[in-house]
Amino acid sequence: MLQPAMDRVKSSMQQVPNAIPKVIRRTGGANSLELERENFERGQAVSINKAINTQEVAVKEKHARTCILGTHHEKGAHTFWAAVNRLPLSSNAVLCWKFCHVFHKLLRDGHPNVIKDSMRNKADLADMSRMWGHLSEGYGRLCSIYLKLLITKMEFHIKNPRFPGNLQMSNRQLDEAGENDVNNFFQLTVEMFDYLECELNLFLGVFNSLDMSRSVSVTAAGQCRLAPLIQVILDCSHLYDYTVKLLFKLHSCLPADTLQGHRDRFQEQFKKLKSLFYRSSNLQYFKRLIQIPQLPENPPNFLRASALSEHISPVVVIPAESSSPESEHVVETEDLVDTDVPSLPAPSEVKFDDLFGTSAAIDPFNFNSQNGMRKDKDRLIEQLTREIQALKEELESFRLESGRLCQALRGRVNELEAELAEQSHLRLQAAGESEFLKAELDDLRRAREDTEKEQRSLTEIERKAQANEQRYTKLKEKYTELVQSHAELLRKNAEVTRQMTVARAAQDEVEEVRREMQEKVKSAQEAADRQEREQVKQLQELQRELVSNQTELDSLKTTMASSQQSSEVLGTQLVALESEKAELVQTLSKVEAELAVQGEELQRVQSSLATERESGVKTAEALQNQLNEKESREQALESQLVAARWSSLQGAVEEAERIIQDSLAQIDDPAHISCTSSADYLASRCQASLVSVERLQSVREAFLADNTAVLELVRVVTQCGHLVGDTIVQGSATSHMIPVEQADALSESVKTCGSDALALLGQMKQRDGLAAADGSKLRASLEAILTTAEKLRPRGLELQQGELGDLVEQEMAATSAAVESAAARIEEMLNKSRAVDTGIKMEVNERILASCTELMQAIKELILSSKDLQKDIVESGRGAASMKEFYAKNSRWTEGLISASKAVGWGATVMVDAADMVVQGKGKFEELMVCSHEIAASTAQLVAASKVKADKDSANLHRLQQASRGVTQATAAVVASTKSGKSQIEDTETMDFSSMTLTQIKRQEMDAQVLVLELETRLQKERERLGELRKKHYELAGVAEGWGEEEEGT
Repeated sequence: MLQPAMDRVKSSMQQVPNAIPKVIRRTGGANSLELERENFERGQAVSINKAINTQEVAVKEKHARTCILGTHHEKGAHTFWAAVNRLPLSSNAVLCWKFCHVFHKLLRDGHPNVIKDSMRNKADLADMSRMWGHLSEGYGRLCSIYLKLLITKMEFHIKNPRFPGNLQMSNRQLDEAGENDVNNFFQLTVEMFDYLECELNLFLGVFNSLDMSRSVSVTAAGQCRLAPLIQVILDCSHLYDYTVKLLFKLHSCLPADTLQGHRDRFQEQFKKLKSLFYRSSNLQYFKRLIQIPQLPENPPNFLRASALSEHISPVVVIPAESSSPESEHVVETEDLVDTDVPSLPAPSEVKFDDLFGTSAAIDPFNFNSQNGMRKDKDRLIEQLTREIQALKEELESFRLESGRLCQALRGRVNELEAELAEQSHLRLQAAGESEFLKAELDDLRRAREDTEKEQRSLTEIERKAQANEQRYTKLKEKYTELVQSHAELLRKNAEVTRQMTVARAAQDEVEEVRREMQEKVKSAQEAADRQEREQVKQLQELQRELVSNQTELDSLKTTMASSQQSSEVLGTQLVALESEKAELVQTLSKVEAELAVQGEELQRVQSSLATERESGVKTAEALQNQLNEKESREQALESQLVAARWSSLQGAVEEAERIIQDSLAQIDDPAHISCTSSADYLASRCQASLVSVERLQSVREAFLADNTAVLELVRVVTQCGHLVGDTIVQGSATSHMIPVEQADALSESVKTCGSDALALLGQMKQRDGLAAADGSKLRASLEAILTTAEKLRPRGLELQQGELGDLVEQEMAATSAAVESAAARIEEMLNKSRAVDTGIKMEVNERILASCTELMQAIKELILSSKDLQKDIVESGRGAASMKEFYAKNSRWTEGLISASKAVGWGATVMVDAADMVVQGKGKFEELMVCSHEIAASTAQLVAASKVKADKDSANLHRLQQASRGVTQATAAVVASTKSGKSQIEDTETMDFSSMTLTQIKRQEMDAQVLVLELETRLQKERERLGELRKKHYELAGVAEGWGEEEEGT
């Protein structure tokens, strides 16, 4: 019995030392990796549970650091999310808040794959944000804002993978992130604004939820809310710095107006961030954890490029961590099973030693302490005690191993639960995808059925179309036979009616010539009478001016004559006095004897003589004073005349300045944007302005030589102002139809022209500057605009010289052939109508076809006159060049001529078709009238195109105008005969209401009203359609004639 017990104790003693290493250190390859993975996941789960809990205290740094190191260890965040998904985040706001804090740290400092692994949970985070957003206060609202920030951060880093999670980049990396594309920088700035906006919202939300009147930053609850703001401050400092640099870069590439919205948004965020940084720096909690930078007093001035050098990037400083309980090793073992063998003896062993002594007392080799009288009972007790101790140790090892196995099984159960949850989530996703695929499959089936139905209907339509085509072929053959028989009958009847038609046409031509001659004589008499009346009025005005001038001249002559007469009287008196004196001297020598007697009489005579002499001198002085006053008045009048001349010149110059200033103001007027003009018209205005400037220079020099020629200078200044102003307006209008770069260059040239013109007129307003006024700058500006207009002129048809000239001849020949063919067809229709129709219908058809024949004869005469006039134009304008070179040089005129010829030929063909349908009773009289009006318009176009370069005294031009009037009268005759025939046919259909009752008449009245309303609505719609068709025709005609080639040629 003792031996088996000793063997059992020995075996247990051999097993106990190796029991724990078998559990802790397993050296088998796969088993050791699994155990290491289990230990890692267990450690991460413990740290995550300690970091994210329901206690309202700040997250400990060591637990968060363990989570961060775990992401770098496994190169992702699978373990983190596996642990977080088991937490009740939707039921506890504090738990969700601390999760957001830890997740923010992982996004910033964790492995780069954390962002990618977290994107699959984006939808759950968004749902959680909306759920917490229903709370208006407390942690719920803060959790909603924080979750939105985290979603925005993940989306930003997914869109911009060059940015790391902590946003630390160099300037070179920031430039590379935009790929040197201004559009990328623009979009990146907008995304940074959104990112920073979310950060600021969280900042404000935390501060608004705290009571700042108390020291909340030193309480555990306050620190729980303030702790995530450290990550926010780190993000905001980088986002602010990058936003400033990107805005400076955008302002160097884009105009300031385009970035006005960016600047406004930056100003708003700058104010918020500056205020929040200032408030945060005053909190006691942040002072020992982070050093918050202070933003400048004023935001950067992005409109000044040099302000970038003044920008200082804000730097957030985190002090080095002091030794604290939080800085201890991350691994927590207090909740794990203790794997160490206890070093203290068991209580039973202590008690046994107290009672019986130590084990050394029974050592058989210790002869000093043994009593030599050990009994078997003592040895048995000692062996049993050792066996009990070994059994206890074995039991303890079994207990430890079972604990480890239970812990491993619990972890495995958790993994299986997580895997089961993931599988259920995948199953739900697969079910949703299967439903979506079923819906798509149903749609595809329905689409296939619709396609099959459409295919069957298309086959049926093709079969019906083939049957209709066969029926149409048979009808066409029958119609061809009828047409041939009808043509034979018409040819038989043509010989009989041709002579009558020719005679009638000759008589009509004679009457037409007589009426035209009468009208021409009458118009010539009226023109002569008007010219005579105008000349009489001008003669009367000239006579009145001559009489007034003669009256002024007579008054001046009378004044001069009176002054001359008074001077002659004085001279005569002086001569008389001198003769009297001589006589007196002679008498004195003869009558010296009588001197004493007549002394008194002599003295009296001398006194009277002195008196008369004094009066004569006074009279001469008065006349001299009057003469001086007259000269001064003449000088004053001359100065007033000079002042009046200068004031009139200044008024003309000021008026020209106002005209040019008004033209420059029209350029910036928004209503002027819709105005357009052509390069040809702009070139003509520029040429006229250049001529006016040259004339202004010559007249100015003449005025400086003789200042009496002020009227001519005033007229030239006013005319030059009008022409230059018109050139400015037309240049701006032309710039609205050309590409942007050329439009900007033309606008700058126009504005330069306006400023040069104002400078020239400003010099002419001053007397000193009139002589130095130089129009060379204005002439150079006008020549630059003229050069631009010449470049913008359309190139015309892309044809060679020979081809363009041949095309004119071909089109005129084709038009003549079309008119001849139309006349022949009308004659055939007339013969057929006479052979088939009777009564009113035959009369109407004859009248209409006769008027159409007259119209064709008039068009033929018009074409011949146009050809003769064109020959005169080419001969007079080509010089030494050939006819084809002349056509190529004047390509725009040639194109207008070709277009007009085509329009005439086409109109004649269409009118013949309309007349044929009317005669057969299948057409409408309105179609014939519209065709007549169209032919009149086409012939008017041909006349305008032919006479634009003709001499006004040309005989062929007069012939062309007479032929045009003949076409107009013939068109009116066609319209009148058509209206008359229509009224005759409609009068035959009398309306008989005698057999209708009151109810029937009322019913017919209502139907008539409905029909009237329908026709009015249809008339309105057709008028709108006609307007749109005319617009489209104008556009297509412009394309055909090269109006739109200005843009293509530049």
